[in-house]
Amino acid sequence: MKVLVTGGGGFLGSAICSMLVLRGDTVHSISRNPHAALNAIGVTQFQGDLADKSAIHLAAQGCDAIIHTAAKAGIWGDYNSYYQTNVEGTKNIIEVCKTRGISRLVYTSSPSVVFNNGDMEGADESMPYPESYLTAYPKTKALAEQMVLNANDDKLATVALRPHLIWGPGDNHLVPRILARAKEGRLRKIGNRIVMVDSVFIDNAANAHLLALDRLSFSSSCSGKAYFISNGEPWKLWDLVNEIIRAGNGKAVDKSVPVSLAYTMGWFFEMTYRLFRIQKEPPMTRFLAKELSTSHWFDISNARKDLGYEPKVSIKEGLSRLKAALEMT
Repeated sequence: MKVLVTGGGGFLGSAICSMLVLRGDTVHSISRNPHAALNAIGVTQFQGDLADKSAIHLAAQGCDAIIHTAAKAGIWGDYNSYYQTNVEGTKNIIEVCKTRGISRLVYTSSPSVVFNNGDMEGADESMPYPESYLTAYPKTKALAEQMVLNANDDKLATVALRPHLIWGPGDNHLVPRILARAKEGRLRKIGNRIVMVDSVFIDNAANAHLLALDRLSFSSSCSGKAYFISNGEPWKLWDLVNEIIRAGNGKAVDKSVPVSLAYTMGWFFEMTYRLFRIQKEPPMTRFLAKELSTSHWFDISNARKDLGYEPKVSIKEGLSRLKAALEMT
């Protein structure tokens, strides 16, 4: 199979590329910049922006399927920039699939598309999209997810995966942020109640995409559907955060601030950053305050049934691998 991976140089994208190459598939990647690690394993790289449909056409030439992981992520920023990448970019991917006769599209979504600012405990895919969002990322990802699922027909089979809190060796987002904030003494627990969260080790998240790719067809049970992807072992949020910090030889977080204070601070920072047009990410937002003070764990039985998904690397094993990798850096 020849597969185009968008965002192939990213944390998830590179893991997917490696797994595809390892099993013998021909892999193309499109991203803004070249990546030496992809060259080293024989991935054919194309440079371009998802807003440039011609660049996607070039990268997708001769491909049988697309795994679309590229996105603008974050908790802060101009809505239009998120919309252009996450919505318009996805629209271009779908159009290229249809124009080139590519029959399979696996889309990387996010559980945040259904986050309604409250607890999600054992949530399954029947959970509806909320009426409003506190920030641009989940809103634009929800619009893109719906676009992908609605594009499913007898010529293009589509599926959306919602991996939650991907982490592991090579992580350039979640783990470094946690370790940096802990080192600076800027991490605080939000509230005092116990909240449970799902996460997913990088190998499990990447494997789920390959399983979806292989199961996907016009008549398959997964076509036109979304699936939560996690390790299937919810942890106490701050236990997981502290274990990641310990893997990096940092000091565990024990101080906390009330939820109401964190939410108010988030509102204050958002207003201030908008007023003065500050581009960098605020230390707290309303969305982040809600995310860190509510439970997020999911029923992944549908992924198990329809995709044959089963997490192969446990959180404890993942933490051991993370610690070993951090010790080598």
